[in-house]
Amino acid sequence: MTQDTPQQPKPASGSPKHTPSDNKERVYWLDQTKNVDKVFYGLCVLCGLSVAGDLLIHRHVILEIEAIFAFYGFYGFVACVGLVLAAKELRKFLKRKENYYDDDS
Repeated sequence: MTQDTPQQPKPASGSPKHTPSDNKERVYWLDQTKNVDKVFYGLCVLCGLSVAGDLLIHRHVILEIEAIFAFYGFYGFVACVGLVLAAKELRKFLKRKENYYDDDS
């Protein structure tokens, strides 16, 4: 017996049930809030472990400020926030009009 229409392969277990003929939007694993919560708590645990690891090592510091508990973690956080804030201000000077590339004049 021959079939008129070919069968589509079944999706692997755990993958979204999405076929090209669907008009639905594709569902990604971070679209579900329970997965976002797991990632968030996992990152919090990793950050806590890295800060707690500061108790286990002996640093040979050059400057006295480096001897403060979790100095590098706080320094990295402040530097990252500073870069984001600086980029927001820099955007005001560098942004172009929305139709910059379409403008022929």
